[in-house]
Amino acid sequence: MRRVTWVMAIVMCLVLLLAGCGKKDARSVVKDLDTVLNKLDSYQGSGRMILHTGQEPQEYQVDVWYQNPHYYRISLKNDKKDITQIVLRNDDGVFVLTPHLNKSFRFQSDWPENQGQVYLYQSLVQSILLDNDRQFTTDEKGYVFDVLANYQNGSLARQKIWLDKKNYAPQHVEVSDANANVMVVVDFNQFEFGKKFDKDSFDMQRNMTSWKLESLPTMAPVGGAKASTDTAAKQKASQKQFGVIEPYYIPSGVKKQDATDIKLGEEKAVMLRYSGKYNYTLVESQPQTQTVSVLPGDIVDLGYTLAVITGDAKKTLTWTYDGVEFRLSTGDLPMTEMITVAQSVQGEMGK
Repeated sequence: MRRVTWVMAIVMCLVLLLAGCGKKDARSVVKDLDTVLNKLDSYQGSGRMILHTGQEPQEYQVDVWYQNPHYYRISLKNDKKDITQIVLRNDDGVFVLTPHLNKSFRFQSDWPENQGQVYLYQSLVQSILLDNDRQFTTDEKGYVFDVLANYQNGSLARQKIWLDKKNYAPQHVEVSDANANVMVVVDFNQFEFGKKFDKDSFDMQRNMTSWKLESLPTMAPVGGAKASTDTAAKQKASQKQFGVIEPYYIPSGVKKQDATDIKLGEEKAVMLRYSGKYNYTLVESQPQTQTVSVLPGDIVDLGYTLAVITGDAKKTLTWTYDGVEFRLSTGDLPMTEMITVAQSVQGEMGK
């Protein structure tokens, strides 16, 4: 009898010991995450992002590169529309590139230090560390945190973040609005810490031309005749498809007033006017210049691309998508509404 009791006691001790070693609470995980973030040198992650901010869900393939201290490369590809945009930060500034149209926008900004991004590991971890009321659970493969959404878009209220138990790599993210409607979903299918990048991985010119490698034969020279033909063809096709793109979202108490053809310098454009509770204009053009430098301003994340906000009493939100430049100007439309209007042009067709 004593022997049975002794054996049972040993078994119970082992069970408790193993349980203690294998299970972590929120406090210990948060402590580990703080250490991981402080030692973060580089990473590369890829996956799928679905935005529910438009009339229909829009899906993007996301590829994220980071190298300490401030080098970023985010590729967002919409397979349905065959559009790829690259957000790049290097020593020269922040760029939004549309390689297949040979267009780039340059910003002077400390992005993303001043705002979160749902596909950046630093943003996800910081939101966990900063929320003292964080909720914590586990499932078979990961740790799950439910925390405040720390993003510039005020309509995004909370987010759930799944992290791998072995190395704290991100697995899945769901961002919801105040009514618990899921607005953004990110599924990571690959994530590697300590990724080694080439010296020119974050160079603007390389990123404007490297996309051609995907469609060229192995031995074909980059920038050769075929590459130039492909670029010209895509630019020409884009110009033919350009038409008035009306955002499907209009704030309550606002109506479309009219649409007028105008000129921006030598470029043709169209101006949509909206009036009522709020008053604003949306100017759309298709600039033919290869590179456009935007005045310094605050960068705004639209999910599918970046915009820049300028002005004080009258604000202008400027962004580009599929070769079309948009300028949303207003003296009274709140920032949250400006973002919602801007997001509602994605997936829309020109008329």
